Amino acid sequence: MKFSLFYPQDADRSFNTLTDEAVNDLSLEFLLDALTEVRAERPHLLSQMKKLSSDPAVIRYRRDIFEDFLHFPRLREAMAELVKKLTDLRDLERFQMDNDASALWSLINRLREIDDYINCITMIKMTLNELDVQSDGMRALRQIVTDIGEESGFDALRADIDEMMEKARRIQSVTIGVNLDKYLRPEYAGVVSVNDTKFSDPGLMSRFKAFTDSKDDLRHGANLGVGERFHPSNPPASRTSAEDIMVKAAGYQAHMEIETATGKDPLSNVLRKQVTDIMRKTVNEIKSNIKKYVNVNGYSLIGLMSEILFFNRFAELTDKIMATGMPMCKPEILPVEDRNARFTDVYNLKLAINKVNGEDINIIKNDFEFSDERRIYILTGPNRGGKTIFTQAVGLAMLMAQWGVYVPAQAAAISPCDNIFTHFPADENDTVDLGRLGEESQRLSKIFEVATRHSLLLLNESLATTSVAEGVFIAKDVVRAMRYLGTRAIFNTHMHDLATSVGQINGEVEGDSRAESLITGVHDGERSFKVMIAPPQGVSYAADIAKKYGVTFDQIRQSIDEKHTTAP
Repeated sequence: MKFSLFYPQDADRSFNTLTDEAVNDLSLEFLLDALTEVRAERPHLLSQMKKLSSDPAVIRYRRDIFEDFLHFPRLREAMAELVKKLTDLRDLERFQMDNDASALWSLINRLREIDDYINCITMIKMTLNELDVQSDGMRALRQIVTDIGEESGFDALRADIDEMMEKARRIQSVTIGVNLDKYLRPEYAGVVSVNDTKFSDPGLMSRFKAFTDSKDDLRHGANLGVGERFHPSNPPASRTSAEDIMVKAAGYQAHMEIETATGKDPLSNVLRKQVTDIMRKTVNEIKSNIKKYVNVNGYSLIGLMSEILFFNRFAELTDKIMATGMPMCKPEILPVEDRNARFTDVYNLKLAINKVNGEDINIIKNDFEFSDERRIYILTGPNRGGKTIFTQAVGLAMLMAQWGVYVPAQAAAISPCDNIFTHFPADENDTVDLGRLGEESQRLSKIFEVATRHSLLLLNESLATTSVAEGVFIAKDVVRAMRYLGTRAIFNTHMHDLATSVGQINGEVEGDSRAESLITGVHDGERSFKVMIAPPQGVSYAADIAKKYGVTFDQIRQSIDEKHTTAP
């Protein structure tokens, strides 16, 4: 099995995939913008982010590797360089099937890239030997690159690359002999010699002129190379747009066309063909030498590219967030069956990214937990009071913990969930056929078809588009189903009647996920964005607002009385 930075050897590599709705509702595209400016990296990162493993051993393995990336910037630099070289090598094997002799020049470039790769492996080995990496994964990688350097023919590869490069570079020029017909048209061309020096003869034309003016006899020569004959030397005149010239060499036929209108000379094509044949021999020899190294252990590292990219980019973002003074922590991983989670000073990652980007904001942090006492929260509070921000914060924190990266909190401990399902308001264009309520109900039904007791459900203003009575009626059944299933959930809503019904729901339905009322706090009529376990505060919040702005009956009456008292 290939080595991976995401999975320990012999680990179960199964995972569940986030839905497109969850990707959108948890703003993963926004997170991608913060992770990279390189468009080509986004699909690789998103692909990894959508895969959710719930195996504690896998998550701990990733988490420890990420910590090495975070603690050692020098490691990140070396691994980033490795990714560049692996990208160059990814398509190496296609050269084994490439019969196009013109590929010599690109092949030479590939040889340079392999040479760079050899140097990069050496650099990774030296880096890992010098750093006190702690994770099992990075220690295993250190052993792999050590084995590559010592046991997989690495030294022979280096020597062969040098030899092949030198052999290819020795071809500096080719000497061609051309036979002419009585009209001095090229009739036959052949290679006289392949040279290791460049051709240079500035007196060529003057010597040709001297030859034509000379009264001496023609000099005798010898045919030293395999040539190509033109048939016929004077092509038939019946062709109008192009004339066929058959070239015969080394026992095979080639077909070429020339344009009579431009007077193109086929000699250049023939010479190019001759040179190319010689190049092909060199190409094939180099390919033969490379082939024996295609499966050396080093090339198995190509599969690490997206994993290295993932850890590098998240380590860079974590560094930036921590530089603003916001906490990021290594999460503790609890048993899956506990279905618990504890966060100290958790906050929404999106706000931290805005802070990194220069926005001057005060980010509110909250303590929160899922436990045996309460796993379903009905979250109520004022408009723009932070309900959606908090719901997203919990979802992103759970995701990041399971990705194996640091979590936006002072401390965190989570039981992994098998998937996170979201139910946020849909685009109105998606609700034309069923209507808003029908569309919302259908999406909820589909969630319950696949959700388990180990899932996390995040509902944001669900069922708010119908009348209050109808919405509360359906919402109560949804919460009853959550309790019966035993899942973890946050249901943020304006339906205060739903929140006041949690005691009744807990008594009506058997289950080990109790429902609780959670509110976003208000202090002196101001939104505090702090959450707390308490009954819904709809009426009291309105009273606070009325008092703050002087619109209670007592305040208005006092104002009226004072106005009449001071009137002349």
